[in-house]
Amino acid sequence: MFETLFDHIERKVLLTQQEKVIMESFFLPKELHRKEFLLVQGEHCKNLAFVVKGLLKTYNIDDKGNEHINLFAMEGWWASDMLSLFTGKPSNFSIDAIEDTDVLLLSLANYNSLLEKIPAMERYFRILYQNSLLTKDIRLMSASTHTAEEKYLSLALSHPDLMHRVPQNLIASYLGLAPETISRVKRKIKRNTAQ
Repeated sequence: MFETLFDHIERKVLLTQQEKVIMESFFLPKELHRKEFLLVQGEHCKNLAFVVKGLLKTYNIDDKGNEHINLFAMEGWWASDMLSLFTGKPSNFSIDAIEDTDVLLLSLANYNSLLEKIPAMERYFRILYQNSLLTKDIRLMSASTHTAEEKYLSLALSHPDLMHRVPQNLIASYLGLAPETISRVKRKIKRNTAQ
């Protein structure tokens, strides 16, 4: 279970065998069944979750009951509500499993201890946070400047496997589009490729 985590970490920083052994004691493995919640909107987020196998979605429900997905987390990705985790405030998001999912949970206390005991992990998380900020900036710009077709194609090109694992209505929610718009875009793309 930890090999996926170590493979992901070692793409960014190097760890010794001893550091890997120490790290395992900081994480709690958890299995989630499809549609099972890891976090419910309004609760306090207590963990960072690393996805070993499966697929999670992070989302909020607005006053009208509409779901707004802000993240899909598949193998090798982290999911959490960082604002809730670091401030202790109630979470603005829910996180649940789209598929049966195995995660490694890292509590805030263990996160802080991990950074103290293994300095390379501080660099690892800094790299993750930088990449996350860049991704959010790109996504914000895309939301306001790209057409529905451009948004869909960008996601399909950057994460083709996601398009086969996630239902169309969830893709629509993530892109801020109506499901009918996704259907229309897919038909248009199919027509253009057939020509």
